[in-house]
Amino acid sequence: MATFDVQNGQFCLDGEPIRLVSGAIHYFRVVPEYWRDRLLKLKACGFNTVETYIPWNLHEPKPGQFRFDGLADVVRFVEIAGEVGLHVIVRPSPYICAEWEFGGLPAWLLADPGMRVRCMHRPYLDRVDAYYDVLLPLLKPLLCTNGGPIIAMQIENEYGSYGNDRAYLVYLKDAMLQRGMDVLLFTSDGPEHFMLQGGMIPGVLETVNFGSRAEEAFEMLRKYQPDGPIMCMEYWNGWFDHWGEDHHTRDAKDVANVFDDMLRLGASVNFYMFHGGTNFGYMSGANCPQRDHYEPTITSYDYDVPLNESGEPTDKFYAVRETLSRYMELPPLELPQPIPKAAYGSVPVREAASLFGQLDSLSEPVRHTCPEPMEAVGQNDGFILYETFISGPREERELVLQDCRDRALVYVNDEFLGVIERWDPSQKVSFAVPEGGATLRILVENMGRINYGPFMLDRKGITEGIRHGNQFLFGWNIYPLPLEDVTPVSFDGKEAEPGYPGFYRAVLPIEGQPADTFLRLDGWNKGIVYVNGFHLGRYWKRGPQQTLYIPAPLLRQGDNEIVVFELHGTEKRELTFTDRPELGPVSQVTV
Repeated sequence: MATFDVQNGQFCLDGEPIRLVSGAIHYFRVVPEYWRDRLLKLKACGFNTVETYIPWNLHEPKPGQFRFDGLADVVRFVEIAGEVGLHVIVRPSPYICAEWEFGGLPAWLLADPGMRVRCMHRPYLDRVDAYYDVLLPLLKPLLCTNGGPIIAMQIENEYGSYGNDRAYLVYLKDAMLQRGMDVLLFTSDGPEHFMLQGGMIPGVLETVNFGSRAEEAFEMLRKYQPDGPIMCMEYWNGWFDHWGEDHHTRDAKDVANVFDDMLRLGASVNFYMFHGGTNFGYMSGANCPQRDHYEPTITSYDYDVPLNESGEPTDKFYAVRETLSRYMELPPLELPQPIPKAAYGSVPVREAASLFGQLDSLSEPVRHTCPEPMEAVGQNDGFILYETFISGPREERELVLQDCRDRALVYVNDEFLGVIERWDPSQKVSFAVPEGGATLRILVENMGRINYGPFMLDRKGITEGIRHGNQFLFGWNIYPLPLEDVTPVSFDGKEAEPGYPGFYRAVLPIEGQPADTFLRLDGWNKGIVYVNGFHLGRYWKRGPQQTLYIPAPLLRQGDNEIVVFELHGTEKRELTFTDRPELGPVSQVTV
């Protein structure tokens, strides 16, 4: 049993002053087989603490159905951190931001048309309570007060950037205390007046998040919290990427200098991130600073930080360690053995199958008057297909999707007519209807729910209706296509037509022990990839990233099945596996 608290304006562990030097590693962005490797590298850099979020939507993918295995085994991650000698800061849901789908909130909350989140809305609080009843008892044995490594917990994340319902923050604090979370509780917000005013509550330590100008940030914190330790809970030493942007980087010397400023001021610090990892599956989120400016996040969460996406130390690792060594004595640098990388070369794609030819095996259609969003038909992520018949003849009119979220492919009598994207109003599709009528199909992709800002109630699919000209179209067959499992796909020799959505299968043979590798999809357009049934994530030739990281534990000796769901067809029926990432053209970021 240990105590971690605040005494005489300082953090104290068992009554002795301690400075927290922490780094963020998200267990859910790293395969479990590599958790120990990443944590050992964090400790080798001189850090004494690891911080992690806990995403609610990972642990309760459907109401009342919980999972804490594999990537979701938060208990084991915390245990390993303790085994390697690290303290742990936990930032549990309900909301985490984190460039993660819906900021960690479960999409099924949005099946309730009256749902309000992150406030004193009883239906929302009831679901939070039910989740906490399962999650928090798992964490209780891991608290330092019970002999475990968890020394502190956050009650909500950057709440002042979102709202001012302080009663809601008090409710979450009380919910944690009532369930035995008797460690230090804290909040974290940006160093601005409205953020601190909205995010602080009495009796809970406030911390601040920033990437530069440390002295100014801590001065602002002191205006609202004159006493107690100062801590940067998120030191943004890198940044994330959106599709269609450059890969963001930040100079290692600049990062070390700002870190030095914080150490000189006597502050504690948590690097966000220390190791970013990967947004596997559909779990990357999106930003939307303005209603019509939607920015989906890429699959890689490399973040340009001390450990890159595949866990290798970067220049920042060594610059940060050297800076820290000027303030405390560090043991000689001892890193785990490097994880091998392999360039397996190219393999042919020999089998393909059309999506439209597989609908009956992949989805059971539901009939609705209106084109309902995903959440209304019990779907969280993936794709959704809307199908209706339009009588004819009709003159050419524009097809209007109210409101397209996020990217739609339009087919009339199975002829591809074009793409409608949420973020590009210039993209339009118009068509006439022949005398015999026409079948209209619209395949919509969820590119990630908004994880930050005022537009978080981000239902997916078609949310308001579909018009041909000014006439609303009613009577729809809706095919939910989460594509969580592609084993029902039958590769029976019926090829996917060029330019149409389809599944492609290749086999990667591996002799001996598998190594990490990176999949290049030159000649492919846009889609998702599965490796031995594991959903790796999205790719898109728009970039910036041009490779997908495949950790060795996802592979096996012998034949490995690679399935690609491609939306627009491919110019090159092969897949290439290289030993290095390509994250795209670089631009420097200032935060």
